Amino acid sequence: MLLLQDVHKTFREPDGSALPILSIKEFRVAAAEQAVLMGRSGSGKTTLLHIIAGISRPDSGVVRIDGHDITSLSEAGRDRFRADKIGYVFQTFNLLPGFSALENVMLGMSFAGGRPDAARARRLLERVQLKHRLTHRPAMLSVGEQQRVAVARALANRPKLLLADEPTANVDSGHQQQIVDLIRQTCQEENVALLLVTHASEVAEQFNRVDRLEDFNCVEATV
Repeated sequence: MLLLQDVHKTFREPDGSALPILSIKEFRVAAAEQAVLMGRSGSGKTTLLHIIAGISRPDSGVVRIDGHDITSLSEAGRDRFRADKIGYVFQTFNLLPGFSALENVMLGMSFAGGRPDAARARRLLERVQLKHRLTHRPAMLSVGEQQRVAVARALANRPKLLLADEPTANVDSGHQQQIVDLIRQTCQEENVALLLVTHASEVAEQFNRVDRLEDFNCVEATV
C-alpha cells in the first residue's frame, strides 16, 4: 500500500546552510495494516507525513501509494491524488468554522471531484457517535467532538491510507481512548491502512506494530 524508497529531505537554514531532515532507505505499510510512528519532538515525523500525503515533495526518492509514485505528479496532481486516496487527521482539526459537522464532512468529499454523498457523511458521523450533532458548527462542539468530525471527514472518500498526526494531542485524557478506538475500528471496517503518529506510549502500546523514526531515518540532525 505504502512504500518509501531512498527518500531524502533537506531544509535550508536562514544562513543558507543545509539542514537534513529525512534520509530513509525504505519504509512500508501494507494494505489495511495499522502502524504507529513515534519519535522525539523535532525528529521529522510531521515532515514525513506531509511527504507521504504529497503536501511536500522530497528532494529525491520514491513515495508509492496504491501503486502510484506520487513524486512524479504535479502539485495539482498530488492534490487530486490526496483527495482521492489519502485521509488526513490533523491534530488541530482544520474544520471550517462556518460549516456544520455534516457540511464539513461533505466538503471533504467534494475535494476529490465527485458528488458529495450526504448519506455516507451521515453514516460516518453516526459511526463516530455524532448523530445528534450533524447541524452543529465547530464552535458548538467539544474538542473531542471536533476531532471525531475530523476523523469522519478524513474517511469520507473511502481512502486507501489514513494518516493521523497526533490525533489525541489536543483531546482531554477522558476522550483520548475513544478517539483512538474510533480511528482503529473505522479503518478496520473500511479496510484502510493506518499510520498514526503519537508521543503517547499508552496509545502506541495498543498497536502490534510500533516504529521509531530514529530507527530508520539515517540523519544525525534534528528539526
